[in-house]
Amino acid sequence: MNPKATTYRSNGKLLLTAEYAVLDGAKALAIPTKYGQSLVIEPNHSNLIHWKSFNELEEIWFQCSITYDEITASIQKNKPADNIKARLLQILKATKNLNPEFLASNQGYNITTYQDFNRLWGLGTSSTLINNIAIWANVDAYKLLEKTFGGSGYDIACAQNETPITFQLQPKQSPLVKPVNFHPEFKQHLYFIYLNQKQNSRDGISAYKTLGKINTDSITKLNAITEEMIKCNSFLEFKNLIESHEHIIANLIEQTPIKDRLFIDFKGAVKSLGAWGGDFVLVASQDNPTSYFNTKGFETIIPYTDIVL
Repeated sequence: MNPKATTYRSNGKLLLTAEYAVLDGAKALAIPTKYGQSLVIEPNHSNLIHWKSFNELEEIWFQCSITYDEITASIQKNKPADNIKARLLQILKATKNLNPEFLASNQGYNITTYQDFNRLWGLGTSSTLINNIAIWANVDAYKLLEKTFGGSGYDIACAQNETPITFQLQPKQSPLVKPVNFHPEFKQHLYFIYLNQKQNSRDGISAYKTLGKINTDSITKLNAITEEMIKCNSFLEFKNLIESHEHIIANLIEQTPIKDRLFIDFKGAVKSLGAWGGDFVLVASQDNPTSYFNTKGFETIIPYTDIVL
């Protein structure tokens, strides 16, 4: 690698509690993952940005060239085939808006991203990119997220931390992010199962906001569950907390809990994460659940200790 190249890396994320309700000030438990994404910046002798993105198989899944005129031009509608480049331009424009000195010299760059997880898993392809670019450009990653993808920002907090955290939005202040000692004694009985479809969190958030069912009582109950999960030493109690949490969120978004819908005969507990209906679920099971989920068509089963930092 060119000695002039600079590398930034951010951690992926999993939201264990307070999905949806985190947007209304509920305290969420979130965990950075061992999986993440790197951004490598290398100057070149052109005035172009040559961008390449590699997936976990070391294959290029996206590449393009960007001129400085495209970055400084007003946002225009792009053809559907250019939607990834259009989103990238949106991020660069927003970054420059936050820091006018960013990319001010028309210096060319070869920019490469490397992610070590399947981008369909929902572990933070966007948030890790936002955080890496924010570090490079010396801007606030939360503000950059707000100007681009939106959301609570818990994923940015995970990108920036090396331990489990609690995350809580505060009115007119920065989010309250606290490292926590979350190392369940029964973690060998916890698994993450990929549901074979990437969930669009923006769609889930929109539906949640439209229903408008969140209230102080729900937030209080979810906060209590978050605190209890952090200090819980009993596997049975942890399963009960998962089930209580599922029923609260099910009421808020008027959806059937994933276990009742797909895994009614499963002996353990199953908890949706993030936007319901896709990405990963957290499974608490006394026995290894691999064969059960394999027979249901779900082949990505990751033990807790293999994914959590």
